[in-house]
Amino acid sequence: MSSGLSILYDTIRWEEKALFDAAKKKGVDTKMVDCKSISINLDGSKEEYDTAIQRCVSYYRSLHSTAALEGKGVNVINSLNTSIFAGNKLFTHMLLVKAGVPTPFSAVAFSEDAALSLLEKKGYPMVLKPTVGSWGRMIALLKDRDSAEGIMETREKMYPIYQVYYLEEFVNRPPRDIRAIMIGDAVVAAIYRYSGDGQWKTNMALGGKAEPLKVTKEMEEICIKAKDAVQGQIVGIDLMESKENGLVVHEVNNTTEYKNTVRVTGVDIPALMIDYAIQSRK
Repeated sequence: MSSGLSILYDTIRWEEKALFDAAKKKGVDTKMVDCKSISINLDGSKEEYDTAIQRCVSYYRSLHSTAALEGKGVNVINSLNTSIFAGNKLFTHMLLVKAGVPTPFSAVAFSEDAALSLLEKKGYPMVLKPTVGSWGRMIALLKDRDSAEGIMETREKMYPIYQVYYLEEFVNRPPRDIRAIMIGDAVVAAIYRYSGDGQWKTNMALGGKAEPLKVTKEMEEICIKAKDAVQGQIVGIDLMESKENGLVVHEVNNTTEYKNTVRVTGVDIPALMIDYAIQSRK
């Protein structure tokens, strides 16, 4: 194999451009690889690069291209295991619990009736999430039985994965959450993400705003445990400040976005990612 580095993508965002520019500034031989334009021979032939940073937006494209390349000996960041574990909220949650990471109360049901029964026992409100998804899409706040029935009736007609009812407590917290960027064992930067006007979700795509925060020792220890639970290398850890239980982790992001974290903290995350990728070469 060559000693080159590749950046795998299916959509060019600010993050992918910044990664390529950082590699160029460092004089690293780097190739942008559009996963929509390639085919991979699943045999013993060698690929033209030995290390790849996985940045595909599509969960399925990311998962399967990682599997193919890693199976052929390419050092993919993040690994296939991380793609599987962090790409599914249920899988992530179970690994976090096993690792002793504080999490919101969550439950799963496999039919509308079972989900409604669970909600009646646990109480409203609760948050319904797809096990696979990002950017706050398909997440719904269930305030009462009527809203739950209306939303679940729609989900019953969708692709089967949306009939896995992953329910999470509506955490009593300030109107914000925390996004921490981890590279290796270090939290290199973290931000508060505030809800936009009229929103309870904190996703930047939905009009939220961001502010820098100082990483505490407690937060760092929680983030390291969460990253290790999904076997991550470069991940985004999302936390909430529960008024009853303190910091809880509700998501780990495999191909995390970091544009707003760079913007508000000034930390050169793309350069740190390139450094890590080079050092991780086998």
